[in-house]
Amino acid sequence: MFIIIGGDGKEYGPATVQQVRSWIDGGRANLDTQARAPGSEEWRRLGDFVEFGGTVTALPPPLPGVGSAGPATTLAGAPAGPGFTAPVASAGELAGIGARTGAALVNAVFYFLSLLPGSLLMSKALLEQNPQLAKGGVPRLEDLDLSGILGNVIWVWAGLVAALLLQALLLAVRGQNLGKLLVGVRVVRFETGAPAGFGRTVLLRFALPVGLIFLLNVVFPLGLLFLLVDYFFMFRVDRRCLHDLLAGTIVVRT
Repeated sequence: MFIIIGGDGKEYGPATVQQVRSWIDGGRANLDTQARAPGSEEWRRLGDFVEFGGTVTALPPPLPGVGSAGPATTLAGAPAGPGFTAPVASAGELAGIGARTGAALVNAVFYFLSLLPGSLLMSKALLEQNPQLAKGGVPRLEDLDLSGILGNVIWVWAGLVAALLLQALLLAVRGQNLGKLLVGVRVVRFETGAPAGFGRTVLLRFALPVGLIFLLNVVFPLGLLFLLVDYFFMFRVDRRCLHDLLAGTIVVRT
């Protein structure tokens, strides 16, 4: 076991030999990184320890996300070099793909239900103004009276906006939207595990992607394509979707 000094000047560990080797192989540390054994006060170069002498190039690929820190702390083993940010939680603490998918499905149903009242009003107005539809007739499009539909579109948008505002409020206050609340996961900052705050959770992680989807849906089906790409980013080792990378967040179990 070893304790090392990361690139930010902080101590990380204790870490196993295999963990330290994976950090070296991944460029997160090097043989000049200062380290000591637990219980010892002597700091030495990693290259001075027999465990790392002449074995760096023969190491297996790095194992991202390995460590013992909890969801509110970074993993042991910050790198000696600049520009690396240690993940916030180990693989056992990250929200699972099943939970993330379940939360997304709950949110999808919620949005669908928010559209339902306005949609029913539109359908009712359409049938009242075009009774031939209720009898099974299929009139020509130019013969349809669509004024009732246009008058009720505002209620469709009102329901959707209300749902989006509720989701934004939950994210700002709890770091959870309705789906995440029900499945027991939450959004935190990737670097520290602290609450991500309004700017990251609501503006960058929620409002920006939603706005982008609406914009891309003008050219169907680009909005759907963005959703699929965003979702498949979840299969990364750290399970961060595209919007997590954009906002600097990660989803962990509560």
